[in-house]
Amino acid sequence: MFTKLLSALTITILLTTAGFAAEPAKAPAQTGVSAPSPAQAVQAPATGQTPVQAVAAPAPAASAPAPASGVPTKVKPNRAITISMFMGIIGITLCVVVWAARQTKSASDFYTAGGGITGLQNGWAIAGDYMSAASFLGMSGLISLYGIDGFMYAVGPMFSFIAILLVIAEPCRNAGKFTLGDILSFRTSPKPVRAVAALSTVTVSLFYLIAQMVGAGKLMQVLLDIPYRVSVIGVGILMVAYVVFGGMKATTWVQIIKAGLLMSGTVLLAFLVMLKAGLNPVGFFNDIVGNQLIQDHIRLTVLKDAVPKPGFDYGQRFMEPGLFLKNPLDQISLGIAWALGAAGLPHILMRFFTVPSAKEARKSIVIALFINSSFFFLINIIGFGAALYLSPQLISSVDKGGNMATLLLAQLLGGGAGSLGGDMFLAFICAVAFATILAVVSGLVLAASAAIAHDVYVNIIMDGKADQHTQVKVARITSLFVGLAAIVMGLAAEKENVVALVALAFAVAASGNFPAVMLSLFWKRFNTAGVISALLVGTISALGLVVISPVMTYPQKIADDAKKMIVTLEKKQAEGAVLTEKEMKTIEKATVDFKKNDGGTSMVGLKEAIFPLKNPGIVSAPLGLLAAIIGTLLFRDRRAEEMFDEIEVRQITGLGISKASDH
Repeated sequence: MFTKLLSALTITILLTTAGFAAEPAKAPAQTGVSAPSPAQAVQAPATGQTPVQAVAAPAPAASAPAPASGVPTKVKPNRAITISMFMGIIGITLCVVVWAARQTKSASDFYTAGGGITGLQNGWAIAGDYMSAASFLGMSGLISLYGIDGFMYAVGPMFSFIAILLVIAEPCRNAGKFTLGDILSFRTSPKPVRAVAALSTVTVSLFYLIAQMVGAGKLMQVLLDIPYRVSVIGVGILMVAYVVFGGMKATTWVQIIKAGLLMSGTVLLAFLVMLKAGLNPVGFFNDIVGNQLIQDHIRLTVLKDAVPKPGFDYGQRFMEPGLFLKNPLDQISLGIAWALGAAGLPHILMRFFTVPSAKEARKSIVIALFINSSFFFLINIIGFGAALYLSPQLISSVDKGGNMATLLLAQLLGGGAGSLGGDMFLAFICAVAFATILAVVSGLVLAASAAIAHDVYVNIIMDGKADQHTQVKVARITSLFVGLAAIVMGLAAEKENVVALVALAFAVAASGNFPAVMLSLFWKRFNTAGVISALLVGTISALGLVVISPVMTYPQKIADDAKKMIVTLEKKQAEGAVLTEKEMKTIEKATVDFKKNDGGTSMVGLKEAIFPLKNPGIVSAPLGLLAAIIGTLLFRDRRAEEMFDEIEVRQITGLGISKASDH
């Protein structure tokens, strides 16, 4: 059985990473390629990263045709309409919380909605838990600026649920109860395993949560001019209310509502794009390849070719890989994190326990896979449509990372800036992005609080002897403190690079949680030492590699780049050229940047990255798996081996699991 599962898993990874390693068919020299920094561009999944603040910048191609008319150079939603839609979503979801609170009485109700969620409902909730604002806004923007490379970012999440479906969904549902710690501690020493599992769960959840909080603050700041701190505190209060009072039932329905709104907005927007293209996909992509603005963007901004290369098709180059994803190892590493990371995310694993049977668990994953795949497929149409009908120049002038592309496109297709249709459609899409953030943060808070309350307090401190009333009380208090911690860290991380946090969350899940869960379910000899080794080595290696990788901010590099800019412009001036006003302002800004950052180091004291890859999955995932195997072989545990037959029967038949509560 283990060999078959390993083979299926290997096929999944190969499918996920195959596209990332592809080389461009006509790639010119890449020495001058300009790609956005991690702080400017959203790296997906599921990366769970959120939109960054819009930065106004002039269009780089002065000789290019003017961008599409009727679209502002800044996203300007109608405040009255947008806030009304926001309040409508908040009102509906709070009604759900009140309804759910009346039915949440036991620990099972709070953590898993009593196991009474159907497969259909759970599938929509999982999709709502996984589809983030980064996917909705960031991936489409990346596609609009870098073409097929952005498409490859959207491919990864489409495969991420295959590992869950083929390998762990049914066994986890049958072997666990509430949390990751329940699965891992079944045939191991419960207290040390639960402690380490809780630490891993909180680590993944908090890093993911901080990124979502920062994104919420930035989104509200850009769209509605609401101060960052007010936005973060407001979102934090809402998510605490959802979880503390409504538990899993409220969180589930908030996620279902969000998923329905998100799919509705995505389908409508993609349909309008294709309608504008005459429902002709071939003509649509031919128009993209032949678009002069796109060709100028690739030539001047991305490839930095001041003079066009004879016979080189810059439009076709937009449809080939290698403009953004240039390092095959980094691409494969990101693919590994996506393929395995989703199967180790605590807030996704927790959803398997909300359904009444393993059959419903499988059904929910199939539904989630279908919804996610449809969503990410449509995101590609939206991204390419934004490039064609808005132009990359306009998109990057509003936000260098392209995060506002979807919003600008919605306003254009709704009738243009200032029109009722444009304002309504833009407000709806903004509200969908807001609901997306609320749903994701609620699931993360619930996962983190469950790990602390159920694993640490109930099973370690109280040795499993706490009554139902006490368990629910502790869970709610824990949720409150997790939410408050998320607000505080979100406020402190306003200027931090959230890409590093998201990369860390998926890498930790893929490197520690996934091998621990997989081997616990399918390897007879796996034991306490193996679980602890996998979780500790996977978590620490992923953390260590991320903080010395290029995704971190290195002040000295900023200073060095500023110095180069100053030297270049001063040399031009010394040769007798008169600098333009823009060039003079560039010197002033570069001088300030140099003085501010010269001699500075990263948060761990480095002047430059030591580890060359942005995502550590290609190194940390094998290390976590290897540590699990070595730890198991060095410290053999007869009890763990003897109990394997019981967990195998449970995961196959579901024998001994608790029945769903009747609500």
